[in-house]
Amino acid sequence: MENLSFDERLFLWLNFDGGAAMDWVMSAISGVWLWIPLYIFIVWVVLRKFGWKSLLAFIVCLALAMGMSDIVCGIFKHTGLLKGLLPDFPVRHRPMFDINVKELAHVVSYHHGPYGTVSAHAATNAALALLSALAIKERGYNIAIVVITLLVSYSRIYLACHFPQDIVLGLAVGAISGWLMYLLWRKLDILLKNS
Repeated sequence: MENLSFDERLFLWLNFDGGAAMDWVMSAISGVWLWIPLYIFIVWVVLRKFGWKSLLAFIVCLALAMGMSDIVCGIFKHTGLLKGLLPDFPVRHRPMFDINVKELAHVVSYHHGPYGTVSAHAATNAALALLSALAIKERGYNIAIVVITLLVSYSRIYLACHFPQDIVLGLAVGAISGWLMYLLWRKLDILLKNS
């Protein structure tokens, strides 16, 4: 334990065996199906606030933000469309496969790729959160989407898929993607309103 990095020690502090019920909850939080009502709500609010033309531009920008986040994360894990972009970049194993912590970690499922830096879950959720929060601009929604993003991010640590550093890097990638696509959406929205 003395030879572990701060990131590895923090991971072990946050990762624990919460029992079968907690494993199920964290797996659901990390999945997609639980969040479908949220996605429908975002679409409904954007439609109500801005109209259907703006909604279509928003959906395109949201897909680009989440796709860009996922692709950038894949570069560092040597997976996805641009997996060969940085062939000499040193990959980092997920905690469940990491030689320093795998015997100490609580692992729910091994059905994941071997590499975990940068967290695509954190990145895509951060992109969704920032873009939708900047569009919707409602205090209650903004608080809820930040809590949801942090909860999804934590679930990845609980499930032994990512170290905390992977999550922070993913959140940064997603925030940048979300911000850039928000700027694009605003420009598209202006163009559509003037057409």
